[in-house]
Amino acid sequence: MADIPSDAPEHCPGTASAQAGKGSACQGCPNQTACALGTPRAPDPAVEEIKQKMSAVKHKVLVLSGKGGVGKSTFSAHLAHGLAGDESKEIALLDVDICGPSIPRIMGLEGEQVHQSGSGWSPVYVEDNLAVMSIGFLLSSPDDAVIWRGPKKNGMIKQFLRDVDWGEVDYLIVDTPPGTSDEHLSVVQYLSGTHIDGAVLLTTPQEVSLQDVRKEIAFCRKVNLPIIGVVENMSGFVCPKCKNNSQIFPPTTGGAEKMCKELNIPLLGKVPLDPRIGKSCDEGKSFLSEVPDSAATAAYRSIIHSIKEYCASHNLQTEMIE
Repeated sequence: MADIPSDAPEHCPGTASAQAGKGSACQGCPNQTACALGTPRAPDPAVEEIKQKMSAVKHKVLVLSGKGGVGKSTFSAHLAHGLAGDESKEIALLDVDICGPSIPRIMGLEGEQVHQSGSGWSPVYVEDNLAVMSIGFLLSSPDDAVIWRGPKKNGMIKQFLRDVDWGEVDYLIVDTPPGTSDEHLSVVQYLSGTHIDGAVLLTTPQEVSLQDVRKEIAFCRKVNLPIIGVVENMSGFVCPKCKNNSQIFPPTTGGAEKMCKELNIPLLGKVPLDPRIGKSCDEGKSFLSEVPDSAATAAYRSIIHSIKEYCASHNLQTEMIE
């Protein structure tokens, strides 16, 4: 996907295509003339700037899913909370869901503002070792709608990666919107000069969700983004009174487990439904610390442990190659 500029509109045919600068998607694009004439496009200087900025970030993990409503932001927030439980580690959570930023609410940071310093934007801190950045901090109200085309979204993501003063960070968690389009291409392109550990893919058990996750897997493979594994969210519900296990979203085609076996991808774990997760998110609290004895908390902690092990081994392999 490197032949698609970061500020290109949706459905860009790519600068190497015979339709470059000539297709209907090219109308109004700032690169249209250069593409039509075959003029080589200079590399975006932001890629090198971001490489320098991200050199202080040890591990970078993207949270993806082709499907909306499967719990990416909830998982991203609790992954960050879980990692930040180790006070010796510095954790950063970046929300690149430009049109639907829910991280400020989930992290209990609604109403907070971003401040400018000599070294860039200062993120908002939940704990001393947990920093957060979201476009939600730049809006005058949580109800404000962000009505932007692709190039403006890409520019915002570039600023988040280049201009935020994260400092020395052990884990950067990037929460993404649904799909395989602008925001995803931008994050991967801008981080291309850095070491990305990989992506965690979220799904729910039913086939309508798995269909979209397969597309996200294809996206990862096309852009050479390593896949850490898949998390099956909302995987059954255990009644707190009768202890009966119910399948709210029946895995009619075998669920994430069967898909992972077919595609040779690790299944990191299954997180059961627990109404207290939604309550904790609405109140801006960590479910892991609020309900430590929940089966969902145990599942989260097991998944977080697997991600930490993957990042440690992946980092070691990279150092050996270098």
